[in-house]
Amino acid sequence: MPTAFFGHGSPLNTIATNRYSRAWRDYAATLPVPRAILVVSAHWYVPGTRISAAHQPRTIHDFNANFPPRLFDFRYPARGDRTLVERVVDLARPIRVERDETTWGIDHGAYSILAHAFTAAAIPVVALSIDRSKPAAYHYELATRLAPLRDEGVFIFGSGNVVHNLELAERTADAEPYDWAQRFDDSVRELLAARDHESLVNYHRLGPDARLSVPTPEHYLPLLYTIALQRGSERVSTIVDGFDFRAGSMLSISIAA
Repeated sequence: MPTAFFGHGSPLNTIATNRYSRAWRDYAATLPVPRAILVVSAHWYVPGTRISAAHQPRTIHDFNANFPPRLFDFRYPARGDRTLVERVVDLARPIRVERDETTWGIDHGAYSILAHAFTAAAIPVVALSIDRSKPAAYHYELATRLAPLRDEGVFIFGSGNVVHNLELAERTADAEPYDWAQRFDDSVRELLAARDHESLVNYHRLGPDARLSVPTPEHYLPLLYTIALQRGSERVSTIVDGFDFRAGSMLSISIAA
Protein backbone atom coordinates (compact mmCIF):
# COMPACT_ATOMS: atom_id res chain seq x y z
CA MET A 1 0.00 0.00 0.00
CA PRO A 2 1.20 3.60 -0.45
CA THR A 3 3.13 4.70 2.55
CA ALA A 4 3.37 7.72 4.81
CA PHE A 5 6.46 9.89 4.47
CA PHE A 6 8.03 12.78 6.37
CA GLY A 7 10.80 15.02 5.09
CA HIS A 8 11.64 18.48 3.84
CA GLY A 9 14.01 19.95 1.30
CA SER A 10 15.59 23.36 1.16
CA PRO A 11 14.88 25.34 -2.04
CA LEU A 12 18.27 24.51 -3.57
CA ASN A 13 17.60 20.79 -3.19
CA THR A 14 15.06 21.20 -5.97
CA ILE A 15 17.74 21.65 -8.61
CA ALA A 16 20.63 19.87 -6.87
CA THR A 17 22.05 16.42 -7.33
CA ASN A 18 23.34 15.36 -3.93
CA ARG A 19 22.92 12.61 -1.38
CA TYR A 20 19.48 13.89 -0.40
CA SER A 21 18.07 14.06 -3.90
CA ARG A 22 19.53 10.65 -4.74
CA ALA A 23 18.03 9.12 -1.58
CA TRP A 24 14.56 10.52 -2.36
CA ARG A 25 14.79 9.25 -5.94
CA ASP A 26 15.93 5.78 -4.88
CA TYR A 27 13.23 5.57 -2.21
CA ALA A 28 10.43 6.46 -4.60
CA ALA A 29 11.67 3.86 -7.07
CA THR A 30 10.79 1.15 -4.51
CA LEU A 31 7.16 2.26 -4.16
CA PRO A 32 4.04 1.31 -6.08
CA VAL A 33 2.91 4.33 -8.07
CA PRO A 34 0.40 6.20 -5.90
CA ARG A 35 -2.97 7.34 -7.20
CA ALA A 36 -2.46 10.77 -5.63
CA ILE A 37 -0.28 12.63 -3.14
CA LEU A 38 -1.58 14.47 -0.07
CA VAL A 39 0.94 16.98 1.29
CA VAL A 40 0.67 18.39 4.81
CA SER A 41 2.90 21.41 4.49
CA ALA A 42 4.79 23.34 7.15
CA HIS A 43 4.54 26.37 4.88
CA TRP A 44 0.74 26.43 4.85
CA TYR A 45 0.33 27.36 8.51
CA VAL A 46 -2.90 29.31 8.84
CA PRO A 47 -5.99 29.65 11.00
CA GLY A 48 -8.33 26.78 10.19
CA THR A 49 -7.90 23.58 8.22
CA ARG A 50 -7.91 24.10 4.46
CA ILE A 51 -7.35 21.92 1.44
CA SER A 52 -6.12 23.01 -1.98
CA ALA A 53 -8.91 22.45 -4.48
CA ALA A 54 -7.44 24.03 -7.62
CA HIS A 55 -7.49 21.96 -10.79
CA GLN A 56 -3.89 23.04 -11.47
CA PRO A 57 -2.05 23.91 -8.23
CA ARG A 58 0.48 26.67 -8.70
CA THR A 59 4.18 26.25 -7.94
CA ILE A 60 4.95 28.58 -5.04
CA HIS A 61 8.39 30.18 -4.90
CA ASP A 62 8.30 30.83 -1.17
CA PHE A 63 11.88 32.00 -0.64
CA ASN A 64 13.82 35.22 -0.98
CA ALA A 65 15.32 36.80 -4.08
CA ASN A 66 18.88 35.71 -3.25
CA PHE A 67 18.25 32.28 -4.74
CA PRO A 68 19.33 31.63 -8.37
CA PRO A 69 16.99 32.55 -11.24
CA ARG A 70 16.85 28.92 -12.33
CA LEU A 71 15.00 28.14 -9.13
CA PHE A 72 12.36 30.79 -9.77
CA ASP A 73 11.87 29.32 -13.24
CA PHE A 74 11.17 25.86 -11.83
CA ARG A 75 7.61 24.54 -12.09
CA TYR A 76 6.10 21.35 -10.73
CA PRO A 77 3.02 21.06 -12.97
CA ALA A 78 1.10 18.33 -11.16
CA ARG A 79 -2.66 18.58 -11.44
CA GLY A 80 -5.04 18.63 -8.49
CA ASP A 81 -7.54 15.93 -7.54
CA ARG A 82 -11.06 16.99 -6.64
CA THR A 83 -12.01 13.41 -5.69
CA LEU A 84 -9.25 13.38 -3.06
CA VAL A 85 -10.32 16.81 -1.84
CA GLU A 86 -13.86 15.60 -1.20
CA ARG A 87 -12.62 12.40 0.43
CA VAL A 88 -10.47 14.35 2.91
CA VAL A 89 -13.38 16.67 3.68
CA ASP A 90 -15.55 13.62 4.43
CA LEU A 91 -12.94 11.77 6.51
CA ALA A 92 -12.15 14.80 8.65
CA ARG A 93 -15.73 15.36 9.82
CA PRO A 94 -16.78 16.77 12.28
CA ILE A 95 -13.62 18.84 11.74
CA ARG A 96 -14.44 21.40 9.07
CA VAL A 97 -12.05 21.45 6.12
CA GLU A 98 -12.38 24.52 3.92
CA ARG A 99 -11.88 24.05 0.16
CA ASP A 100 -9.36 26.60 -1.14
CA GLU A 101 -8.99 27.14 -4.88
CA THR A 102 -6.75 30.22 -4.89
CA THR A 103 -4.51 30.64 -1.84
CA TRP A 104 -2.08 27.76 -1.97
CA GLY A 105 -0.44 25.21 -4.24
CA ILE A 106 2.83 23.25 -4.06
CA ASP A 107 5.58 24.91 -2.03
CA HIS A 108 9.32 24.30 -1.96
CA GLY A 109 9.18 22.00 1.06
CA ALA A 110 7.16 19.63 -1.11
CA TYR A 111 8.49 20.07 -4.63
CA SER A 112 12.15 20.05 -3.58
CA ILE A 113 11.51 16.36 -2.85
CA LEU A 114 8.78 15.59 -5.39
CA ALA A 115 11.01 16.88 -8.19
CA HIS A 116 13.31 13.92 -7.53
CA ALA A 117 10.91 11.31 -6.17
CA PHE A 118 8.17 11.76 -8.78
CA THR A 119 10.02 13.58 -11.54
CA ALA A 120 7.33 13.57 -14.20
CA ALA A 121 4.77 15.40 -12.02
CA ALA A 122 2.22 12.95 -13.38
CA ILE A 123 0.61 12.16 -10.00
CA PRO A 124 -2.06 14.56 -8.69
CA VAL A 125 -1.03 16.63 -5.64
CA VAL A 126 -3.34 18.09 -3.01
CA ALA A 127 -2.14 20.16 -0.04
CA LEU A 128 -3.64 20.22 3.46
CA SER A 129 -2.94 23.19 5.71
CA ILE A 130 -1.85 23.12 9.36
CA ASP A 131 -4.25 24.95 11.67
CA ARG A 132 -1.99 27.19 13.71
CA SER A 133 -4.66 27.72 16.36
CA LYS A 134 -4.70 24.05 17.42
CA PRO A 135 -2.40 22.01 19.70
CA ALA A 136 -0.30 19.06 18.57
CA ALA A 137 -2.84 16.52 19.85
CA TYR A 138 -5.45 17.97 17.49
CA HIS A 139 -3.17 17.37 14.50
CA TYR A 140 -2.39 13.81 15.55
CA GLU A 141 -6.12 13.09 15.92
CA LEU A 142 -6.93 14.64 12.53
CA ALA A 143 -4.19 12.53 10.96
CA THR A 144 -5.69 9.30 12.33
CA ARG A 145 -8.91 10.18 10.49
CA LEU A 146 -6.98 10.17 7.22
CA ALA A 147 -5.71 6.59 7.64
CA PRO A 148 -8.13 5.05 5.08
CA LEU A 149 -6.40 7.04 2.35
CA ARG A 150 -3.43 4.69 2.49
CA ASP A 151 -5.64 1.81 1.37
CA GLU A 152 -7.00 4.01 -1.41
CA GLY A 153 -3.67 4.55 -3.13
CA VAL A 154 -2.78 7.92 -1.60
CA PHE A 155 0.81 8.76 -0.65
CA ILE A 156 0.69 10.95 2.48
CA PHE A 157 3.61 13.36 2.73
CA GLY A 158 4.35 15.34 5.89
CA SER A 159 6.54 18.21 4.70
CA GLY A 160 8.61 19.47 7.65
CA ASN A 161 11.74 19.23 9.80
CA VAL A 162 12.34 17.72 13.24
CA VAL A 163 14.77 20.58 13.97
CA HIS A 164 14.14 23.97 12.36
CA ASN A 165 15.58 27.11 13.92
CA LEU A 166 16.33 29.74 11.28
CA GLU A 167 17.35 32.37 13.83
CA LEU A 168 20.32 30.27 14.92
CA ALA A 169 21.19 28.87 11.50
CA GLU A 170 24.76 29.45 10.34
CA ARG A 171 25.28 29.65 6.58
CA THR A 172 28.52 27.71 6.74
CA ALA A 173 28.99 24.70 4.50
CA ASP A 174 29.50 21.35 6.21
CA ALA A 175 29.37 22.80 9.75
CA GLU A 176 28.52 20.33 12.50
CA PRO A 177 25.02 20.66 13.98
CA TYR A 178 24.58 22.34 17.33
CA ASP A 179 24.79 19.89 20.22
CA TRP A 180 21.19 20.62 21.24
CA ALA A 181 19.98 20.08 17.66
CA GLN A 182 21.73 16.73 17.37
CA ARG A 183 20.47 15.61 20.78
CA PHE A 184 16.87 16.47 19.96
CA ASP A 185 17.08 14.80 16.55
CA ASP A 186 18.50 11.68 18.23
CA SER A 187 15.76 11.76 20.89
CA VAL A 188 13.04 11.93 18.26
CA ARG A 189 14.57 9.04 16.36
CA GLU A 190 14.67 6.95 19.55
CA LEU A 191 11.00 7.74 20.23
CA LEU A 192 10.12 6.83 16.65
CA ALA A 193 11.86 3.48 17.02
CA ALA A 194 10.03 2.87 20.31
CA ARG A 195 6.66 3.86 18.77
CA ASP A 196 6.24 6.34 21.62
CA HIS A 197 3.71 8.54 19.87
CA GLU A 198 2.54 10.13 23.10
CA SER A 199 5.98 11.61 23.76
CA LEU A 200 6.29 12.75 20.16
CA VAL A 201 2.95 14.53 20.38
CA ASN A 202 4.02 16.12 23.67
CA TYR A 203 7.45 17.08 22.35
CA HIS A 204 7.44 20.33 24.35
CA ARG A 205 8.00 18.20 27.46
CA LEU A 206 11.38 17.05 26.16
CA GLY A 207 13.20 19.97 27.74
CA PRO A 208 15.41 22.82 26.55
CA ASP A 209 16.63 20.94 23.47
CA ALA A 210 13.03 20.81 22.25
CA ARG A 211 12.52 24.53 22.84
CA LEU A 212 15.57 25.37 20.74
CA SER A 213 14.83 22.78 18.05
CA VAL A 214 11.15 23.63 17.71
CA PRO A 215 10.89 27.37 18.47
CA THR A 216 7.68 27.40 16.43
CA PRO A 217 5.70 24.23 15.70
CA GLU A 218 4.88 24.42 11.99
CA HIS A 219 7.85 22.37 10.75
CA TYR A 220 7.50 19.72 13.47
CA LEU A 221 3.74 19.09 13.24
CA PRO A 222 3.86 17.36 9.82
CA LEU A 223 5.73 14.53 11.56
CA LEU A 224 2.55 13.78 13.51
CA TYR A 225 0.58 13.40 10.28
CA THR A 226 3.02 10.65 9.33
CA ILE A 227 3.38 8.68 12.57
CA ALA A 228 -0.37 8.71 13.25
CA LEU A 229 -0.72 6.41 10.23
CA GLN A 230 1.61 3.73 11.60
CA ARG A 231 -0.10 0.35 11.87
CA GLY A 232 0.54 -2.96 13.59
CA SER A 233 4.06 -4.15 12.97
CA GLU A 234 4.98 -1.28 10.66
CA ARG A 235 8.30 0.34 11.42
CA VAL A 236 9.93 3.67 10.81
CA SER A 237 12.63 3.57 8.15
CA THR A 238 15.22 6.30 7.71
CA ILE A 239 15.62 7.33 4.09
CA VAL A 240 18.30 9.97 4.61
CA ASP A 241 19.48 12.21 7.43
CA GLY A 242 21.85 15.07 8.10
CA PHE A 243 21.81 18.78 8.95
CA ASP A 244 21.77 22.03 7.04
CA PHE A 245 23.29 25.18 8.57
CA ARG A 246 23.70 23.57 12.02
CA ALA A 247 20.04 24.05 12.98
CA GLY A 248 17.99 22.28 10.32
CA SER A 249 17.45 18.53 10.45
CA MET A 250 17.20 16.88 7.04
CA LEU A 251 15.79 13.64 8.44
CA SER A 252 13.46 11.86 6.00
CA ILE A 253 11.52 8.83 7.18
CA SER A 254 8.82 6.52 5.94
CA ILE A 255 6.31 4.24 7.60
CA ALA A 256 6.37 0.83 5.98
CA ALA A 257 5.75 -2.83 6.73
